[in-house]
Amino acid sequence: MEAFEQALAEIDVFGFTLLPEVLTASQVRNLRESLIRVAAAHGEANYENRGGTSLLVRNLPTLDPVFLQVIDHPVVLPILERVLDRTLVLGSLSSRIVRPGDGYQDLHSDIPQHMLNQVSPVMMNTIWMLDDFDAAIGGTRIVPGSHKSGWAGPPEGMAVPHVHQPEASAGSVLIFNGQSWHGGGANTTDHNRHALFGHYRKSMLLFQLDPHDGFRDEWFEELSPRQKQLMRMQKGVGAHHAADDHLL
Repeated sequence: MEAFEQALAEIDVFGFTLLPEVLTASQVRNLRESLIRVAAAHGEANYENRGGTSLLVRNLPTLDPVFLQVIDHPVVLPILERVLDRTLVLGSLSSRIVRPGDGYQDLHSDIPQHMLNQVSPVMMNTIWMLDDFDAAIGGTRIVPGSHKSGWAGPPEGMAVPHVHQPEASAGSVLIFNGQSWHGGGANTTDHNRHALFGHYRKSMLLFQLDPHDGFRDEWFEELSPRQKQLMRMQKGVGAHHAADDHLL
């Protein structure tokens, strides 16, 4: 089975797939350095979400155009398009930096209960690893098959013994169905865990974070046609909240 079909099969059966070394060492280094810089200026320290704390950096496309290279990556985007359709949009691109001492997030789905669809999910997630991921550094945990449970998270009191915590080198990408139960790990090392989180949604949904809000005009001409489509910028930046209109 070819790698593309293998990835799709794993997403269907397990709810996720891991693509090793999608980014080069140079790309990882540049993205990581840029993330550290924008986090110092714009990061939200001690952001708490579902029990886990982190340094959160929101809406990366508005902070540095270096991050735009991942949103239409030729290895990752075709997989997302096959699952969601070519009309998909970038719901958001942000970062959750897990620092030494930051603890576990609760297992959860990113899709609310009323929007769960076991046949055709409305959201897919990508995690771009800018450090080597393992249990010690707080790598993302995921529950295989949970995307077909019909629940937006473990019911109260339910034990979840079958949790997988993928290990991979920096530059790898975890792609998963947004319905999958997942959560950040606990960082027991002495250094930060850096990663980019790209959320993709079906075209009828609004952005999670609107890239029109703060996107610089001088960056617009550098966008590829596909990047403009993914961020609903075909009519320019800030075109009366084009992000809220899926009919563009």
